[in-house]
Amino acid sequence: MLVILKLDAAPEHVSKICEKIQSRECTAHVIPGAQRVAIGVTGNMANVSRDDFLRMESVVDVVRVSKKYKLVSREMKPDDSVIDVQGEKIGGSALQIIAGPCSVESRQQLHDIAGPLREMGIKFFRAGAYKPRTSPYAFQGMKEKGLELLDEIKKEYGMRIVTELKDSETLEQVLATADILQIGARNMQNFSLLEKIGQTCKPVFLKRGLAASIEDLLMSAEYILSQGNYEVILCERGIRTFETMTRNTLDLNAIPVIRATSHLPVFVDPSHGIGIWDMVPPMAMAGVACGANGLMIEVHNKPEEALSDGFQSLTLKNMKALLEKLKELAPIVGKTLECK
Repeated sequence: MLVILKLDAAPEHVSKICEKIQSRECTAHVIPGAQRVAIGVTGNMANVSRDDFLRMESVVDVVRVSKKYKLVSREMKPDDSVIDVQGEKIGGSALQIIAGPCSVESRQQLHDIAGPLREMGIKFFRAGAYKPRTSPYAFQGMKEKGLELLDEIKKEYGMRIVTELKDSETLEQVLATADILQIGARNMQNFSLLEKIGQTCKPVFLKRGLAASIEDLLMSAEYILSQGNYEVILCERGIRTFETMTRNTLDLNAIPVIRATSHLPVFVDPSHGIGIWDMVPPMAMAGVACGANGLMIEVHNKPEEALSDGFQSLTLKNMKALLEKLKELAPIVGKTLECK
């Protein structure tokens, strides 16, 4: 249910409505917007009637939300959500790039990649300290030491850190370093973990699962928002199909569908989507052309020596060339890209 209020609704009117919602053993979610203020109602709706709110002060209308995913839907919030990450905006007209290696491998490796990326104008640096891998024998990341090295990068280059959260046991350590918590494809439906990060105030980068539908992805985001954290970024990173010539099948259909269905910003990860480095740039361009708010791209100074995902990683030279193309494309699709 959605209680729609006047744009200039008095704070005391908002408080009274929230109190009534809570008295019905439901949860109130205040959703400010450009055209209206709304309060979403979630929980057991058996105790809630539309008439409970229609005559309350500042209330314009009360409507039922038809989608299973309530808080992430455009029915609940027509305006695009814009997430502020340490002064940098994700969503709206900005086209943001998150770049860096798959894994933290050494101090020198991070500085050799982060320094040139910062010179290119990249403000978000990605690298995994904890790496959930398909094989238990594959490189699992540098763990706590990796987080320490990422903290160095943050302080030296002023970059926002995006790093993966593997489990609830390491949540506090990762929270201390990350500016954005990445939830990987394998954890997309780890609902207890989603609920825990929903209780934090840290932005979340939620990747689509390998065999997840678009609705599955939106419902996973709903778990996070239902706990009070509304700063979620969705990511299309490819799904498994019968195709074997690429790592995954990058489902670019998902981008306009998500943009039409949800107010949350959505990124494309062409590196995992196709898994072949020289095909990453065209898929990155395609992702922007179909409406993505940003890209996550794997970049390595020495891809041939990478401990994970080297074959899909761009060199720094190739990353710079891609940025030049993206700067030309961005204004055509109504986006701005602030890179050098």
